[in-house]
Formats: sequence, C-alpha cells, structure tokens
Amino acid sequence: QMKLLESGGGSVQAGGSLRLSCLASGVVYSTGCMAWFRQRPGEEREGVASIDASGTRGSITYADSVKGRFTVSANYRNKTLLLQMNGLKPDDDAIYYCAARDYGCGSGSIGPRSEFRYWGQGTQVTVSS
Repeated sequence: QMKLLESGGGSVQAGGSLRLSCLASGVVYSTGCMAWFRQRPGEEREGVASIDASGTRGSITYADSVKGRFTVSANYRNKTLLLQMNGLKPDDDAIYYCAARDYGCGSGSIGPRSEFRYWGQGTQVTVSS
C-alpha cells in the first residue's frame, strides 16, 4: 500500500514561487503515474500536472492554466514528486494534493480524480494579491 506525504505549501504574494514535495512510501511502480491536483473552496478537485513515476519527461501533462509557470518532476529512486510553481496567481490559491496510481499516465490527459487510488493529505497554498 502506497502512502503519500506532501510538504512545501505556504503563503506567498502574487508573482512569487513555491516548491511542493511529495514523498511516497511503500511499493511504487515505475510504470505508475503520479500527479498533483488542487481544490479551491466549493470547487471540484482538478488535475494540475502528471508524470510517470519513472520521471520520463515525455510523459508530462499540464493543465492549461499552469503551463509555462509550473514544472513537475519525479525521482523514482527517491520516490519523490516535485512541483515547482513560479509566477503564482491568486487563482492558484488552493489545497494541493499528491496522487498516484499503479498504471501509467494517459497521453495528453491528467485524468479525473477517480482514476487515482492513492492520495496525500494535502498542503495549503495561499497566494495574496
């Protein structure tokens, strides 16, 4: 059973940067998919970025709203998933969740929340204008 633990959230002014980390424990398959989701109050949880657990750059997908600002990476050996967030906007204010599943990422699509079996507890990102 995989467990996920996020860290790195916090408060920042618009235009600032934060880096989120997710540490996985237990069995992690290199063929699996890891992703970041976020959820604003009163809204559905949405996919932000996904990458194969092996860290293959060709497997990366971003939501349109974060393209060019966020960078996702994965280190299979260290079982870590990172999200570098630059140029943060008030719209990025949300709880960010690390998610994973045992099969690979889809091509060009992060996929809905229901496709991910494993979840972290979430970390708050607050962006002030």
